[in-house]
Amino acid sequence: MIQLNINGQSHQVDVAPDTPLLWVLRDTLQLTGTKYGCGQALCGACTVHLDGAPVRSCSLPVSAAANGKISTIEAIDQERVGKVVQEAWRKLDVVQCGYCQSGQMMSAVALLSQNRKPSDADIDSAMAGNLCRCATYQRVRAAIHEAAKELA
Repeated sequence: MIQLNINGQSHQVDVAPDTPLLWVLRDTLQLTGTKYGCGQALCGACTVHLDGAPVRSCSLPVSAAANGKISTIEAIDQERVGKVVQEAWRKLDVVQCGYCQSGQMMSAVALLSQNRKPSDADIDSAMAGNLCRCATYQRVRAAIHEAAKELA
């Protein structure tokens, strides 16, 4: 059994230690907000926070996350930064198909938790690992700036 702290709750899971965290979240715990995109940590759809840092859950073995605090999109509104990011996303109508957006928002929250006044270059750097097939990149950047203004 592997002990996990996910969204402030303790979970025991009976999975192989090398099982990707994504499959534990989605299949074992039914937390389906975190998406499978590429399976190679290239697209960012599976982004979650491990001790506040964005990580790609499709390539992270569950055993590597066992001693940390995991946060998923389901709990994004438990902190002020997450609430503000969600509101900016809604206000600026960022979502098109929506598939990548949970990963996009998790990366944005991680950025704004560390940098409340990001430049375009800061945003581009922090969001570089998040791909969007609908090309909502300009709206994502605008929403991050909007959230930053609200957090200031």
